[in-house]
Amino acid sequence: MKYKSFTALARTAVACIALYSVASLAQAEAVRQVKLATSQGDIVLELYPERAPQTVENFVQYVKDKHYDGTIFHRVIGSFMIQGGGFDANYVQKPTRAPVVHEGRAAMAKGLHNVAGTVAMARTSDPQSASAQFFINVADNRRLDPTFIPPGDPVPEFEYNGEVFKNTPRAELLNARKLFGYTVFGKVISGMDVVDKIKATPTGAGGPFGTDVPKTPILINSATLVK
Repeated sequence: MKYKSFTALARTAVACIALYSVASLAQAEAVRQVKLATSQGDIVLELYPERAPQTVENFVQYVKDKHYDGTIFHRVIGSFMIQGGGFDANYVQKPTRAPVVHEGRAAMAKGLHNVAGTVAMARTSDPQSASAQFFINVADNRRLDPTFIPPGDPVPEFEYNGEVFKNTPRAELLNARKLFGYTVFGKVISGMDVVDKIKATPTGAGGPFGTDVPKTPILINSATLVK
């Protein structure tokens, strides 16, 4: 009787754990898509927390905080990318949290590249400066990917932009700003036609920017988690 009771209890525990795991997975899946309702139409992004966990968490938190609501796509280059998430319609830059750690190399190692339709974090020349701004690639921009560092320490031979480096300390290459690239953390799964409309919009000067600003403001009216 005791053995049977223990067995039944064990089965119940396993079932509860399984149900909890399924519920947890479902909850995780529920926050993997974000809808950007723009003045040109809706864009749905699929995010990849298993490949760029801190970047996705950072982006999702901004969505939950309504940071993107009322912001604009302030930089549009039709053969390159569309960038937004940092300025309101009056070109006032919105406050942000501390930057998110750069996860570009880890994300690339798991298959994410700067190709048409993917979404990546924008930043300054400092690789560790990404906060809220993001961009959607409208072309294959592999040059924005992190540069692969060959094995070894020192690295026996490394070529970059036609220049060959020999016996370079690995840490020196890993910390070289120009080799970091940009962290991809998702892709457009719906609304690429909207992205195409945005990339085709006429641009010029606007606010503090001398070029590449849509002449007709393109707003992100809201950014919401898709359940």
